[in-house]
Amino acid sequence: MIDAARIKEHAEVIGADGVHVGTVDRVEGGRIKLTKKDSGEGSHKGHHHFVSLELVADIEGNRVRLSADGDVAVSFEEEEGGKPVH
Repeated sequence: MIDAARIKEHAEVIGADGVHVGTVDRVEGGRIKLTKKDSGEGSHKGHHHFVSLELVADIEGNRVRLSADGDVAVSFEEEEGGKPVH
């Protein structure tokens, strides 16, 4: 299990393939809260998305590497209430 205290504000979140997924706002309730600027387009723009800590494979300095490739990881993003983004 990853030590959530090691995940720092403004760390880059990347997929297993190195693709940018988001930027850490903070860790809250077992999930990484991403900054609003990484929230996507359309109805998803302008609010926070969340990624479960269960997807974190490693913390490498100021980068959080997920266990899924970037394009797959975004499909696991959640809204604040826990509903899937997609």
